[in-house]
Amino acid sequence: MARAAPGRLGARRIPATLADYAAPIALVIVWLGFFIATPNFLTANNIDDLLVASTILTVLALGQQFAVVVGGIDLSVGATLPWSAALLGYCTSHGYPVTVGIVAAIVGGLLVGVVNGLLIGHFQMTDFVVTLGSLSVLSGCTLLLTSGNSVAVNSPFLQSLALDGAGPIRWFWLLALVAALGVAGILFRARVGTHLLATGGNIDSARETGIPVRRIRLLAYSACGLLCGVAGVMLVARNGGADPSLQTTYLLSSIAAVVLGGSSLSGGKASVLGTVCGAILFTSLINGFTILGISQYYQPIAVGAVLLLAAAISRLRK
Repeated sequence: MARAAPGRLGARRIPATLADYAAPIALVIVWLGFFIATPNFLTANNIDDLLVASTILTVLALGQQFAVVVGGIDLSVGATLPWSAALLGYCTSHGYPVTVGIVAAIVGGLLVGVVNGLLIGHFQMTDFVVTLGSLSVLSGCTLLLTSGNSVAVNSPFLQSLALDGAGPIRWFWLLALVAALGVAGILFRARVGTHLLATGGNIDSARETGIPVRRIRLLAYSACGLLCGVAGVMLVARNGGADPSLQTTYLLSSIAAVVLGGSSLSGGKASVLGTVCGAILFTSLINGFTILGISQYYQPIAVGAVLLLAAAISRLRK
């Protein structure tokens, strides 16, 4: 359920509306639509594959949630994802253990978030400009690191992470669940979460009440970068290698999943459950199109249309 900022500083909590449940409602409608269109959609194997595929976007969108909740946006996630994956691929291809590559990928994502957070929080630069610049810089660095080529990663551990699990529970599901519970705990159960929501709700009022706004924004973007690093590791495990290409679809989908899930682009409001449902929704669209044999050229059209819908819903919530 979407939560308004506890730090609205005297403002009354806005009652939930249907707009707050847009992602779960849309997910049910999409699943019903694909079920009617083809009996191959709601099968156990397909749903299993769909949910596993959605976990990467889920972790990425949960990271984007931190940036959005403080009233910002992180455009660099589209480049941080392949950058983190490339670091993992670079380490393993140069003889380092896969554990070193995983740490490098996560730390690499974290460092991107720290730099973004410092520029936005401490140097008061515009989040759009900073993260757009980071997107371009990281895209070039990734191409330089990989010489523009995909890097194969042959790791039994990563293969097991992507394919196996504990009984019917896949490891990817557990990773996404841990990430979702962690983000929910930070936002809705920890003092720092109150500060994050208050900063996004009204940055001037938050500053007047003694909240360290600069550090809070640094924390938000650092958390986003950290989760991008985790998503990068999952992407390598899923694909069996690192692709240096800019992940524009992941970028757009991560923003749309957050906003459609119940968060406000102006900040101060978050919904972890809605974000997860939004991520599953976008993965379902691509999965359903593939099963129906619809051209992949229509996929970005669908993502863009839902992104516009999410922006409209966000506007109606104000």
